[in-house]
Amino acid sequence: MARKRKELPILNDVCISDVAAEGKSLARVDDYVVFVPYGAPGDIVDIKLERKKKSYAEGRIIEYKKYSDIRIAPKCEHFGTCGGCKWQHLPYGEQLKFKQKQVSDALTRIAKVDLPEIQETLGSENVWEYRNKMEYTFSNKKWISFEELHSGVEISNRDGAGFHIPGAFDKVLDINRCHLQNEIGDKIRLFIKNFAIEHNYSFYDLKAQQGFLRTLMIRTASTGEIMVLIAFGENNTAWIEEIMHAVKVAFPEITSLLYVVNTKCNDTFGDLDIVTYAGKDYITEEMDGLKFRVGPKSFYQTNSLQALRLYSVARDFAELTGRELVYDLYTGTGTIANFVARNASKVIGIEYVEDAIADAKINSQMNGIDNTIFYAGDMKDVLNDDFIEHHGRPDVMIVDPPRAGMHEDVVNVILRAKPRRIVYVSCNPATQARDLALLDSLYKVDAVQPVDMFPHTHHVENVVKLTLRQ
Repeated sequence: MARKRKELPILNDVCISDVAAEGKSLARVDDYVVFVPYGAPGDIVDIKLERKKKSYAEGRIIEYKKYSDIRIAPKCEHFGTCGGCKWQHLPYGEQLKFKQKQVSDALTRIAKVDLPEIQETLGSENVWEYRNKMEYTFSNKKWISFEELHSGVEISNRDGAGFHIPGAFDKVLDINRCHLQNEIGDKIRLFIKNFAIEHNYSFYDLKAQQGFLRTLMIRTASTGEIMVLIAFGENNTAWIEEIMHAVKVAFPEITSLLYVVNTKCNDTFGDLDIVTYAGKDYITEEMDGLKFRVGPKSFYQTNSLQALRLYSVARDFAELTGRELVYDLYTGTGTIANFVARNASKVIGIEYVEDAIADAKINSQMNGIDNTIFYAGDMKDVLNDDFIEHHGRPDVMIVDPPRAGMHEDVVNVILRAKPRRIVYVSCNPATQARDLALLDSLYKVDAVQPVDMFPHTHHVENVVKLTLRQ
């Protein structure tokens, strides 16, 4: 017989004192720290503990006794349930301060290297409708709120389209309005959902791994072009034709209408064939006079306007004169490589996704850039001593790795190559800090610039300039 779990107490009149990782807030009670979501520094609250360890606890706010002076009303009706945009209740200026602090804490606590003054976070011009890409999930088990559950009203239709509920992988919050993308995204999603319900199409069952309507991706470019990709869990050609035709007629402004049949046990489609139903198989982004081709599998910064500021910082940190050989590691579709190419002698980009490299080459051709070369493959396999001996020792390396940071083998190759400067762009200050500690034997940190790409979330990009020690 399982031992009954001990009921944890309620903490009364607790003052929220700071923000913490993953968008949470924290309070200090006696000799331990309590982490709770959706708090603002200065809130006085009652907290129901849900997990207790020796030095910390986790809980949820069950009552607000006094609201913080900095707290504001969230804009979104789904705030608190959706799991995204966890900082909507904080003024944007405060969000930027907390992001700077997050970068400072990570680099100080983890990297433990000498640091210059960390600059204030560069804010986003648009704090709403800034995302050019949104992904939604269709589910036959939409989330039922506590109020709905106890209302006595029978909910006959559980089909919904929206975002996964944190901690409940098979449940999806049905979204009415998401303020992160242009309103056209809501219109397209709601049209598809309602059309499917009217025609009795099955919504995907995430536990049983079956159902017709599975996921939806909507991309909106700065050029006004729109891409829609619908993923189907079943190859029902009649239903696919019906819904694709309906979307095409209802939204003639869509310039790239695509679909994919995905019967795998996960939602990734990088290894699947994408079908172009109408229009082109890509959309075009513009940045700083350059054009970039973005396909359904391409990575492109999701905040188009702020991407220009991010890449401008990276280019400034590179201090290019036109004579340098530049390596752009984790180049994606070659955005940074092409962005800096006119200021360099030659740029070599490396990326493991072959489709992205194909786009990178096309992007160079589209912009008349002839001093770039791109290679596809796993970074730790492609970038080795022989590669550098063949292509030349780089003067500057720009690295923009995924959240996991750089593989230690890659760091070691960089240390042996000894470029004069490294520009490290990161979406995860913690793993960036780990890598800075590994580079510290030969490099010193000269500049740190946080850039906010994702308002109302705890996520922050950070750019670090490193120079070879003399």
